[in-house]
Amino acid sequence: MHIAEGFLPPLWAVAWTLFAAPFVAYGTYRVTTWVRKSPERMAMLALAGAFMFVLSAMKLPSVTGSTSHPTGTGIAVVMFGPGVTAVLSTVVLLYQSLLLAHGGITTLGANVASMGIIGPAIGWLGYRAVRGPTSVVTGTFVATVLANVTTYLVTATQLGIAFPAGKGISGMIAAAGNFAAIFAVTQLPIAIIEGLLAAAMIKQLLAVKPAVTAKLGVAT
Repeated sequence: MHIAEGFLPPLWAVAWTLFAAPFVAYGTYRVTTWVRKSPERMAMLALAGAFMFVLSAMKLPSVTGSTSHPTGTGIAVVMFGPGVTAVLSTVVLLYQSLLLAHGGITTLGANVASMGIIGPAIGWLGYRAVRGPTSVVTGTFVATVLANVTTYLVTATQLGIAFPAGKGISGMIAAAGNFAAIFAVTQLPIAIIEGLLAAAMIKQLLAVKPAVTAKLGVAT
């Protein structure tokens, strides 16, 4: 899913970077405020970031030579919200581009926009719609699946806009549909599996660390 280094035209690379910047800046403010108030939250941030790094680095073969992978953002957005998730995603994507050649520096803004901002935001809205005192686990599943699928739809849209199949908006839509169809074969099962894993993790955290999860807002 990560768009490779140098793949986007410069115009779109810059545009997506400008789009992502204010969200990451706001998320940085949120992280700083949270850590100052409760330093113990740093451990949970590190755990969520590590979970995201490992899952999103697992590239699985897809059709026509492409790859798919989990995003790992569902857990983060449930525990910390969209702003903090944007920062964690930026750090994860930066390290992956530098250490694993997964993604890139010029395409960092586009990758953050899809995996760190828009995908988690939709997942968070889904979580807020279904969660409650007895439905946190279900909400986590919904958030994770929505964040995963939305990330890939946004990536397909980004590629369709940059490389339209024809002139005008219709060409962009056609290209985006082609990219989305390629990803859908493997991404839908991956999203469901990731949702089940995230839900199981939240269920375990609620059982063994109720005080911590309550402070993070997971159980409220």
